[in-house]
Amino acid sequence: MLSRVAENIYWMARYIERAENTARLINVTSNLVLDLPKTVTFEWRNLVDITGYSTLFDENYTAVDDRSVVKFLVGDFRNPGSVIRSLDSARENARTIRDIIPREAWEQINHLCLRCKGNLQLGLSRQGRYDYLRWTILGTQTITGMLAGTMNHDAGYDFLRTGRNLERADMTTRIIDVRSANLLTEQPTDLAPFENIQWMSVLKSLTGYQMYRRTMQVRVRRPDVLKFLFQDKRFPRAFYHAICEVESCLRDLPRNDGPLRLITQLQRMVSDSKPERLSQVELHRFVDELQAHLAEIHNQISATYFSVTLPATP
Repeated sequence: MLSRVAENIYWMARYIERAENTARLINVTSNLVLDLPKTVTFEWRNLVDITGYSTLFDENYTAVDDRSVVKFLVGDFRNPGSVIRSLDSARENARTIRDIIPREAWEQINHLCLRCKGNLQLGLSRQGRYDYLRWTILGTQTITGMLAGTMNHDAGYDFLRTGRNLERADMTTRIIDVRSANLLTEQPTDLAPFENIQWMSVLKSLTGYQMYRRTMQVRVRRPDVLKFLFQDKRFPRAFYHAICEVESCLRDLPRNDGPLRLITQLQRMVSDSKPERLSQVELHRFVDELQAHLAEIHNQISATYFSVTLPATP
């Protein structure tokens, strides 16, 4: 397989996953705001912080309200992580590999991108935001299902799953880091009853609420949520499960010694940790370490499979 093709498949999967994650995050947050008491002021900037584009937001927007944040995260082409930009990037990557992926998958990617562009004003309005984001999420999940059910499970599919799960692991850490730092446990005691709602929103941002209840079989609490999202081996959006999927893909690829070594180190780091015991400061430091490892894995994969020159042997 050409390195160019492998890289396009990898990034197509990452962009599709990014669009889905961002759309779900906005939808869950919009519903959370309705559940909170009127005395609580929700910081919409938290969503920008999760995506990591705070500087870009500040350069282009003066107000930090729901309208500005939703516009930035949904329909701003200047933002590489916006829903519309992610779908457009996925479409461009898919266009160059139309002979590799199933025709039906390409048509679905193309249709979803054009539909989101054509109905963007609906997504930016408060009345139409929910429906717009809901069928965006369903559209990306349809693409994922099509690729799983109709694409050859060969090296190309391994690169696709690698990109998807690295993006998924990255978003899981970002949501935990920023959301947990702004939960109501840090607020006055009269808001303590709403702590449960906040941690439910963390789970729902990752479509993990029902699976958490099945697995943990306890009420929603900070220690149990952290343990579930970091270390569960069966939930697809748990950090540990995602990096195990990356490991499984890499084992089928050639020249995998470097990336596999980094993955093994990260797996050991997560499995040996006690996230439920971490203070907020310790949790933030732990997440920073995980994200640094993910970036290192991405760089190693890129140098090994996508570069013209092979990386030096460590």
